[in-house]
Amino acid sequence: RSVYDDQPNAHQKFMEKLDACIRNHDREIEKMCNFHHQGFVDAITELLKVRADAEKLKVQVTDTNRRLQDAGKEVIAQTEEIIRCRVQQRNITTVVEKLQLCLPVLEMYSKLKEQMSVKRYYSALKTMEQLENLYLPRVSQYRFCQIMIENLPKLREEIKEISMSDLKDFLESIRKHSDRIGETAMKQAQQQKTFSTALQKQNNVNYGRNMHLGRNRILESKNEITLKRTFEDEDEHEEEVLTAQDLVDFSPVYRCLHIYSVLGDGEIFENYYRKQRRKQARLVLQPQSSMHETVEGYRRYFSQIVGFFVVEDHILHVTQGLVTRTYTDELWNMALSKIIAVLRTHSSYCSDPDLVLELKNLVVVFADTLQGYGFPVNRLFDLLFEIRDQYNETLLKKWSGLFRDIFEADNYSPIPVANEEEYRIVISKFPFQDPELDKQSFPKKLPMSQSVPQIYMQVKEFIYASLKFSESLHRSSTEIDDMLRKSTNLLLTRTLSSCLQNLIKKPHIGLTELVQIIINTTHLEQACKYLEDFISNITNISQLTVHTARLYGLSTFKDARHAAEGEIYTKLNQKIDEFIQIADYDWTMSESDGRASGYLMDLINFLRSTFQVFTHLPGKVAQTACMSACQHLSMSLMQMLLDSELKQISMGAIQQFNLDVIQCELFASSEPVPGFQGDTLQLAFIDLRQLLDLFMVWDWSTYLADYGQATSKYLRVNPSTALTLLEK
Repeated sequence: RSVYDDQPNAHQKFMEKLDACIRNHDREIEKMCNFHHQGFVDAITELLKVRADAEKLKVQVTDTNRRLQDAGKEVIAQTEEIIRCRVQQRNITTVVEKLQLCLPVLEMYSKLKEQMSVKRYYSALKTMEQLENLYLPRVSQYRFCQIMIENLPKLREEIKEISMSDLKDFLESIRKHSDRIGETAMKQAQQQKTFSTALQKQNNVNYGRNMHLGRNRILESKNEITLKRTFEDEDEHEEEVLTAQDLVDFSPVYRCLHIYSVLGDGEIFENYYRKQRRKQARLVLQPQSSMHETVEGYRRYFSQIVGFFVVEDHILHVTQGLVTRTYTDELWNMALSKIIAVLRTHSSYCSDPDLVLELKNLVVVFADTLQGYGFPVNRLFDLLFEIRDQYNETLLKKWSGLFRDIFEADNYSPIPVANEEEYRIVISKFPFQDPELDKQSFPKKLPMSQSVPQIYMQVKEFIYASLKFSESLHRSSTEIDDMLRKSTNLLLTRTLSSCLQNLIKKPHIGLTELVQIIINTTHLEQACKYLEDFISNITNISQLTVHTARLYGLSTFKDARHAAEGEIYTKLNQKIDEFIQIADYDWTMSESDGRASGYLMDLINFLRSTFQVFTHLPGKVAQTACMSACQHLSMSLMQMLLDSELKQISMGAIQQFNLDVIQCELFASSEPVPGFQGDTLQLAFIDLRQLLDLFMVWDWSTYLADYGQATSKYLRVNPSTALTLLEK
């Protein structure tokens, strides 16, 4: 740069200096070449000498190489073979390694197919999970693995569909067989109850044995044998009767639950299962229209319901979360309300007490069975109390018919007994005691008619029938005793009383029958205390208990007796009226016939024979009837005289009428019914007697003079009556 930057002549100077430098270097090179020239010549000379040897060596090397190549061809071939074999060996090793990775996948997939074919779907899902998470990722680069991966979701859907189909088949199966399941469960509950009862009896026997050990050795051994037989019978029943788990294959539910849980759809499955079971519950709770006609209809209805809840209880205890206690309680409350409504409706149609009793027994077994599974059943027993009232009504209707049949078949005459055996047969049916009658020799007659022991036995049968319904209601003996007494009171005060009242009012019941009815009611009234003892013996409740109700038989039979007495008075008066109606007086006769009228003598004979029948009646009843008849006869005769259609009466007619009244007075004075004091009965005719005396003696001056005085001879003669007769 300095050369170009200096003066214009600097370039020339530089070139000159450069030439001088070159010449110096040339001289140095020449010197060096001169120095080494001899060595170079020597080297060339030596090289020429070696040239001939080099050519010989080349020939030898070439020949050696040729011979070596010929000798190595076989080695090269074997070496190449070795190389090829080693490549194959390496490839085989690689294939084996890859196959070892693929074989578990193929084995698992084959296992999956086998599990699908034998319907082990839950295991198949587990196999799929292992394939996806463990095996397939190792060999995912292969095409067949991609095909497997694509097929697994399809297999899952297939499993879901198959398991859901199995579940639907299961639901349909238990819907059809729920009655059999329920029947089995109810039988087991009955057997368990029988076993518990036997065990309780054995405990009671053991307690008694401890109290009376020495005296009851034989009884103890007998009871042990009895209990042993009970245990053996129970074991036999257990072998014969299958459980709900034996009758139902729950595997479809478990399988479907596990499958849906594994697939993450457990909630969907739970909702579906509960929805379907609610639908089935509504179907099960829907009764048949003719269910109330036979007990089989009720049994099938209850069996289906029990079967439904037995299945749900099993599902509750063996699965986690499929159904919950809240869910089953909700279903049960819904079912209980429906059952109660159905029973109220259908039981109201039952007119047969035996069917109502069978229904009660079914409800008790139904309630005990479900109570054993933990369901509350108090409302069912409350319902049975309602049905019990209806049962009593059906019993009352049935016994009303029985009472009517007994009354219709009765001959209303004392029971004849020819010997001791017949007498004992009667008193075995009816608690009759009469020391005076016992002293009499056979043959003899009991005062009551045949209907009395029959009625008494039917009342006891009614008590037994009522007790049958009260059993197994989980009530105390005091409550049962109270129920029996109330139902028996209804039988006496309503049914029997109504039958007696209707019997008394029947036209064909005459005075003799009415008298016998009064006697019968008297003995039935006396037997009420034995009925109370009978109830106390059944329930083991003493009559001295404060809350023990009493039977109202006394008032029932008293009312019937009063009605019969009133009917006797009415029929007597009617009979008297019938005789009066056939009276045929000649009111214009000049003088009397000298004897009483025929109709009146017939009437008196009738009354005399009738009052002889009254000997078995209480004295007051017979006296009242006799007094009533005489008063009615007196009034009828008085009305005959004062009849407005009768315009004229002769003295001869008055005399004839007087003869008839005299016969009435003679009848009254003959004491047709014992127990009257003095001339009490004759006073029934005092009005007629004073009136006729006034006309027979024509003592008007005395009548007018003494009128109004307490000592008047004609005190009972009414002025208007006397004036009316005087005008005639």
